[in-house]
Amino acid sequence: MTEQTPVTDTKAVKVPTLPDAQTVTQVQHYTDRLFSFKCTRPASLRFRSGEFVMIGLMGDPHPETGKQKPLLRAYSIASPSWDEELEFYSIKVQDGPLTSKLQHIQPGDEIILRPKPVGTLVHDALIPGKRIWFFATGTGFAPFASLLREPQTYEDYDEVIITHTCREAGELTYGHDIIESLKTDELLNEVIGEGFWKKIKYYPTTTREESAKMGRITDLINSGEAYADLGVEPLNPDNDRAMICGNLAFNLELKDMLEAAGLEEGANSKPAQYVVEKAFLD
Repeated sequence: MTEQTPVTDTKAVKVPTLPDAQTVTQVQHYTDRLFSFKCTRPASLRFRSGEFVMIGLMGDPHPETGKQKPLLRAYSIASPSWDEELEFYSIKVQDGPLTSKLQHIQPGDEIILRPKPVGTLVHDALIPGKRIWFFATGTGFAPFASLLREPQTYEDYDEVIITHTCREAGELTYGHDIIESLKTDELLNEVIGEGFWKKIKYYPTTTREESAKMGRITDLINSGEAYADLGVEPLNPDNDRAMICGNLAFNLELKDMLEAAGLEEGANSKPAQYVVEKAFLD
């Protein structure tokens, strides 16, 4: 793990030369595995907080033809629907076709962004409830970074619980910084109401490196420890709604746990009590 590096940004926006190109405006590296970046937003792009888009870069030229093909992956939009820029949170995979290149982007560079947002982690896919749980591992925090800055989240729920499980403590920095920023965000405090962030209960855990709370969130819930720490009642279908975004094993385990508690999976076409992002793999 490396130390957090300063944010780099730029005010100069180049004229796009790639198809569906947007210009990178800011990059911040958190560890040797994680970084975030911001880019310009297409004027025509409309999305719901929690949705994802396809973004990427051009691949290497073909050794014989010299032609390049775009390398695209699904990325949750970490910024809220009202933001003027788009924010993304990414893992670094050294031999990954896309992220081995994407991790080296700098302000002023261009990325490809296909402006067709989709996804299930949206308020429209849930029926009304009193409390919402956001369950994340790794970069699965990204859609919740969007939803935590979405006024509807606080209009719809009396309590917002965000759990974030990572291997190492440094990997929690992005989520922690987002939540802390809400306290001093003048715009959100004015639009939603002063002190809206007091509705949030943040529960970060690590599985490898020592931290204030160790353990997998699924184990902590099953043992009852998470409920005791948070001071809340166990999950129930009358009051609780949930969104899940993490690695495949985590998603499946939590789905089973939620359904055992009586919650039903929802969708845009049939809202219910919980939703899971199938496009994301940590």
